[in-house]
Amino acid sequence: MSLSLFGIILGLVLLMFLAYKGYSIIWVAPVCAVVVAVLSGYAILDAYIGDYMKGMADYVLQWFPAFFLGAVYGKVMDLTGSARSLGNALVKLIGPRFAVAAVVIPCLLMTYGGISLFVVVFVIYPMGYSIYRAADLPRTLLPGAIATGAFGITMTAVPGTPQIQNLIPTDYYGTTTMAAPLLSLVACAVMLLPAYIYLEWRVRQSRRKGLHFVPDPKHKEVDHDSKALPSWHWVTGIVPLVVVVLMLNLFPWLLNRFAGIELASNYAIVIALVGGILVACLLNLNQAKTLLPAINEGANGSMGAIMNTACAVGFGSVVKVVPGFASLTSIALNMPGSILFSEAVAVNLLAGATGSASGGMSIALSALGPKYAEMAAGNTGVLEALHRIHLLRRPGHPAPQRRGAHPAGRVQLYPQGVLHRHLYHDLYHSAGILSGAGPDLGPVPLIPVSAYKKEAAS
Repeated sequence: MSLSLFGIILGLVLLMFLAYKGYSIIWVAPVCAVVVAVLSGYAILDAYIGDYMKGMADYVLQWFPAFFLGAVYGKVMDLTGSARSLGNALVKLIGPRFAVAAVVIPCLLMTYGGISLFVVVFVIYPMGYSIYRAADLPRTLLPGAIATGAFGITMTAVPGTPQIQNLIPTDYYGTTTMAAPLLSLVACAVMLLPAYIYLEWRVRQSRRKGLHFVPDPKHKEVDHDSKALPSWHWVTGIVPLVVVVLMLNLFPWLLNRFAGIELASNYAIVIALVGGILVACLLNLNQAKTLLPAINEGANGSMGAIMNTACAVGFGSVVKVVPGFASLTSIALNMPGSILFSEAVAVNLLAGATGSASGGMSIALSALGPKYAEMAAGNTGVLEALHRIHLLRRPGHPAPQRRGAHPAGRVQLYPQGVLHRHLYHDLYHSAGILSGAGPDLGPVPLIPVSAYKKEAAS
């Protein structure tokens, strides 16, 4: 193993460890990038001021509008009570007896409607807290359910999802968000069903062990009751979701079909989210005083989301230029079998090495995408399969963004008043099962009952 390749591994391990400890990736990522640069014999200032900052800035340049508008859209849905009304309607329909489904389904609907997973976590957690309290289930089981609904199939497998992860490959393969619909639906079933069964098994196990719901004294539910929202208010939640999905997937097709205009994916998501925001505002004009603060909070919140991701991309940009990265790409490109298998392995290696899911996708595609597109020789079916497989394998490794380093993972941890190690278990396995990762399907190292007893005693 070359020293440079060792530096990549060490930098990634350090990134995962520090993120696991709860340190901000905004300073952790450049420090780890410096470690990679030093062990690779690369100039520190060139690595930080040059490659790191350029990779970070390029990502912000390309995806800030989507992050910004997604955060604003989500915050409008949140503060007007539209998302909560939709969630409550689903809870009433499903009931606390099926607590897992009552959390997973709203997450699926909201993320497929274009709401950022960051926002979904904030919206769903108070609702999930109430559901698990009614079902008398340990709240330490809640993050796994949220991860299954928000972090899985609607980010990677469902055709037409407006999430950024489904948009990135379109720039490299000339595909659309509906790429490989049959493969996508099969993947949805393979990913979601085992994860859901696992969560239900965890519920039954907790009941057998006599574990109960332990209230969190720090938890504060958002009070939408004071707004006296009408019973039909759930409509204001579902209509904007439908608008976003249709605008993202149907509008570009109609524009191309009747006007001959090819709309780029990053343009389409902007138009779709703007449409969703306008519709959500129009449906909630009776809450005019809420709309401007919601837009303001969403705008401010978008900076944290994109900066966390961009910092991880910056780390990946440094990894990309050191000699050890060539060894990783060589391993990926020389894998036996089809280019689909090669891509699956490549995404795992490179996204894992760069420490970022979305960022790793961009790094892997910029390094290997043109090569795979050339190997596909213009075959539309192969290009669509490459698009989908790239997404499906993106979360299939124990990289920090799937296991708690990602800010969305930390969002779940801190409001609940429990330690990371108590939640890491279900987050890891639900994400692993969703990705189809073999190691995650092995024997489950259950959290000792003493951990929950200690929580209850505290």
